[in-house]
Amino acid sequence: MVRAANMRPGRRVLPHSHEWCQLAYASEGVLAIYTDQGSWVVPPQRAVWIPHETEHEVYSPHGSKWRALHLDREFSQGMPDSCCVISVSKLLREMLIHAATLPVEYDEQGADGRLMQVLMDQIRAARTVPLHLPLPQDARLRRVTELLIHTPSDPRGLEDLANDAGASSRTLARLFSKELGMTFRQWRSQCRLMASMERLALGEAVTSVAIDLGYDSPSAFIAMFKRTLGKPPAAYFATQ
Repeated sequence: MVRAANMRPGRRVLPHSHEWCQLAYASEGVLAIYTDQGSWVVPPQRAVWIPHETEHEVYSPHGSKWRALHLDREFSQGMPDSCCVISVSKLLREMLIHAATLPVEYDEQGADGRLMQVLMDQIRAARTVPLHLPLPQDARLRRVTELLIHTPSDPRGLEDLANDAGASSRTLARLFSKELGMTFRQWRSQCRLMASMERLALGEAVTSVAIDLGYDSPSAFIAMFKRTLGKPPAAYFATQ
């Protein structure tokens, strides 16, 4: 079934979990999902897959039209066993919006049931998108990542940040690779990308976002964005 609701600006659903799988989607607005493993920020062209029993928090910074697809565990076969972002095609978007109008006890053998089966097929076929910011467990590394999440424009290198963390830069570099599966530079780039998504989705100028995030020029930011998501910001958000 698909549940629909309008989330007011600043609405936050506190950490919780449920026995079913969920696809979290906002047909309008930006949605953020947080777990102990990281965070996911998605515009209307993306949705977050949440496996069953995964404790998560939902945040709508500027308001959104929320759609939550609830699925039994059988559907999770073949799906990722951890949270991820999937691409939402125009067809999948319209199906999610329409499915929210169906009665809870729809006829599973009739037209509504067939529509839901196609909806599931579309989700299984959707490609994943790298809009995930992993978070560490190590307290020293956590201090560094939390500082950069709060101030993504911070230009300091790992050696300077190590003084605040209480660990050597070599130790932190090893922890980035071990716990987060990426280098410090890769993680900071992903952190800045995630920070840009909310602002760009709301129509802010690329130039102001790039400068505020610490890039020397808009072209450097655009190159990073295109390298990660396959399109420059203007093209990426054109379908919103």
